[in-house]
Amino acid sequence: MIPADKYCIAYITAPDKAIAERIAEELLKKRLIACANVYEGITSMYWWEGKIEKDKEVVLFCKTRKDRLEEIENQVRELHPYTVPCIISFELFEGNEDYLSWLSGELKEEMD
Repeated sequence: MIPADKYCIAYITAPDKAIAERIAEELLKKRLIACANVYEGITSMYWWEGKIEKDKEVVLFCKTRKDRLEEIENQVRELHPYTVPCIISFELFEGNEDYLSWLSGELKEEMD
């Protein structure tokens, strides 16, 4: 394992698989992310407008660099139907050297 401090995972929720995949595809096309995992069947429970809500959602785990997060947020806001979409990130500390090398190569274009 090697240091991975310039990378992160953007965690994004969506109301359904079609929207999640559309967001992932747009982020991939723009080289803002190198990879997205789409998880269906998530149950989200949260406070909204003074009451507890419970909904089925889809989660995206998007592998990227920290310097891409602002543009990712802008793109997701444009594509997302929620008033307040969940767009958060998890910092990475270490990773497999081969995987991080691949990740770096896929994210090289445009923003370097």
